[in-house]
Amino acid sequence: MDKNFVIGLVLIMLMLIGYQVLVPKPVEQVPTAQVKKEASNSPATTSTTQDNNQAGLQQGDSAVVQTPPQDLVIETSDLRVVFSNKGGVMKEVLLKKYKTFDHKPLYLIAEGHNRFQLDFPSAAANVRLSDMFFTTSATNRTLSEKDSAVISYRVDLKNNQYLEQTYVVRGSGYLIDYGIKSNSTASADKALHLDWTNDLLQLENDMKKNREVVTINYYTDELQNLPTSPTANEEALAAEPVKWFTIKHKYFLAGLIAKSGPLTNVALRASVNPQDSTIVKTMNISANIPVSTIQKGQAAYQFYLGPNDYHTVDRVQAENFDQNVYLGYAFLKPINKFFLVPLFNFLEKFISNYGLLIICLVLFVKTLLTPLTYKSYISMAKMRLLAPELEQIREKNPDDMAKQQQEQMKLYQQVGVSPLSGCIPVLATMPILFSLFFLFPNLIELRQQAFLWAGDLSTYDSFIKLPFTIPFGIGNHISLFTILMTASSIGYAYYNNQITPTQPGPVNMKMLSYFMPLMFMFVLNSFPAGLTFYYFVSNIVTIAQQLLIKRFVNEDKIRSILDENRRKNANGEKKQTKFQRYLEKSLQAAEEAKKKQAELEKRSKKK
Repeated sequence: MDKNFVIGLVLIMLMLIGYQVLVPKPVEQVPTAQVKKEASNSPATTSTTQDNNQAGLQQGDSAVVQTPPQDLVIETSDLRVVFSNKGGVMKEVLLKKYKTFDHKPLYLIAEGHNRFQLDFPSAAANVRLSDMFFTTSATNRTLSEKDSAVISYRVDLKNNQYLEQTYVVRGSGYLIDYGIKSNSTASADKALHLDWTNDLLQLENDMKKNREVVTINYYTDELQNLPTSPTANEEALAAEPVKWFTIKHKYFLAGLIAKSGPLTNVALRASVNPQDSTIVKTMNISANIPVSTIQKGQAAYQFYLGPNDYHTVDRVQAENFDQNVYLGYAFLKPINKFFLVPLFNFLEKFISNYGLLIICLVLFVKTLLTPLTYKSYISMAKMRLLAPELEQIREKNPDDMAKQQQEQMKLYQQVGVSPLSGCIPVLATMPILFSLFFLFPNLIELRQQAFLWAGDLSTYDSFIKLPFTIPFGIGNHISLFTILMTASSIGYAYYNNQITPTQPGPVNMKMLSYFMPLMFMFVLNSFPAGLTFYYFVSNIVTIAQQLLIKRFVNEDKIRSILDENRRKNANGEKKQTKFQRYLEKSLQAAEEAKKKQAELEKRSKKK
């Protein structure tokens, strides 16, 4: 701990202040009634005029007599899918088991906010299929869970050629099979061009947070994604063929999986208008599908249109599709994947209230870590008993830090205490705390689950709504769970400081323990209420654990053990531990170095 540490903390605070100053203020919400009116200006619909300009091109290659637009509705237990004969595309996809933040129907594909365009190569020129009218014999259906429906859309081209799009919708689940075939005589080295533009409507309550997390994921031999800037447009070209891509909302996915062969020449773009209060971002993906695979009837794909739920996406038969759920850094992911997520889902089977489930999760984790907590407390108790002797060492050598350290190491060796033994148990618990930091914001299970005053544990609890915005990350609300978490952290720091001896150094660690919770209050005020509630309960349980352990720890007995170790080490009766052997070697090396330094000083004086 030195002045660089203090400088680092100051820089972190300056970064937080700069972030608040530079990021644009959130825009006021526009009533939902204006959504359709604004849709006419969205990128997904402004292309209509451009599409109509190519009508002459399409008429030249099509033998179809245009018919009025006609919708086809297929309902399952999970989805309501509306197909259109114009273009033979999905016009709307409604997720029946979910609602938006304001409890309205949740559409992943919404009319006026989605364009799925196919340009098919022909002998003369490309045919824009999205402007052509397809025929189908399918009818409206409501499917039982074990049933399925096949919808085939066909358009006839000139010279007895045709193109057919086939969808397979199952009675449950979020996967829709999709295939394209044609008897076209176009050159096999040409490609059908796919262009998908989708406006991401606001599904969650915090527009700013939404823009920070929505992106396009795409998978080649590894998962990649567009940067998640809340204010800047982003684009990318995939360097390798893409096996699947997903348009990722905070908790939902709309994606396409290549089953027969990867997509080529994939370009991705995310556009954002910070002044738009309706559309989070507009996503666009363009790609090529080889004509040869279409001619052979091998162009097979799957749409995934559903929740970004780990256990749901994990069942999708696509390479590493479960990586759409972000579980933290590589070294933390196994903790979430193999421990916390299974534990959370196990508790779900018995506890329907997610606030109580979080309490049980805390109790389970804390119980599991009780041996480490106990060892940490015993280590602090030993250090507290040694505090007077450590203070005497500092008083004897006030200006010689090297001498202080040597004497302290001698003392630790004599009494058989490792100063690191109190840190290791604490450090062992840190990966779980960090894993939860990444897990809770990505748990769709918490979405729209109420507890106490929090109406939705997947977002912040706006206990106090402010008529103005406070900088430094607070925003225009006060989260009571964050306040409670901060108060409990300060309370724990106070309790911990009473049982921990003062450590020498340029930084007052006791004061720092009060400062850090206040800093995190600014950071976590807009984080999910489930996360801050977990940290609050965790602090309370930790204090209770230490108070309980204190009742069973006899400090007089610990003192006698230290004295006995001192006697045995002095008489050579006690076998040295690895740490004691390390201390002894370090002390010997320090003594030898000191002797050599003294000899060099003597020689230099003689000269």
